[in-house]
Amino acid sequence: MTTRTLLGEELGKLRRELTLMATMVEEDIGKALAMLRSGEDDLCKEVKETGKTIDALQLKIEDMALILIATQQPVARDLRELVMVFKITANLERVNDYGIHLAKITKKLAGRPPFRSMERIQRMAETGQNMLKAAFSAYLEQDTDAAKEAAILDDMIDAEHKALIDEVLALMKENPKLVKSASRVLRLSGYMERLGDHITNICEAIIYMVKGCHEKLNG
Repeated sequence: MTTRTLLGEELGKLRRELTLMATMVEEDIGKALAMLRSGEDDLCKEVKETGKTIDALQLKIEDMALILIATQQPVARDLRELVMVFKITANLERVNDYGIHLAKITKKLAGRPPFRSMERIQRMAETGQNMLKAAFSAYLEQDTDAAKEAAILDDMIDAEHKALIDEVLALMKENPKLVKSASRVLRLSGYMERLGDHITNICEAIIYMVKGCHEKLNG
């Protein structure tokens, strides 16, 4: 087996592990969304436990990438992909952290009078989930145009976040008794906004991996 063939096979294994990590992150966001829609908190523990598995998978993938860089002497596009693996896994891990925050805060808000602004949180999380799915499809297809289209979805998250801030601040002013719960909604909206930023980072990594140039998206 040639060095090039071996590298190709090992890259394939790495991509499968990375796809598994992305799928688990997406599923965790889906479980947190299910909690948000139903008002039930039974999935919170499951989301947190999956987070531990995702953290371990991040380390495994990064070790795989390091070994390939050290032993296979990759060049050009292969080297860029292996270097960008570290950026992708780091951002996936942060996205999953925000999914866990979504589950935790949803649990804390369970049983309280519903905030209309939670509908915006739901739309932000749904958009983030779709954004992640589109970004990872772009990674597997090595499609920079698809990566850019995925990143554009972050504009929808940002717009919801800005509108939510105005709504919740007005509500806090009208009803000071709701300040504690409202502040949690504001914090959660901030988490969802940053979730979109981290997926945008993944899209930028895909572009660099394929084209070899840095391109700032949604700047």
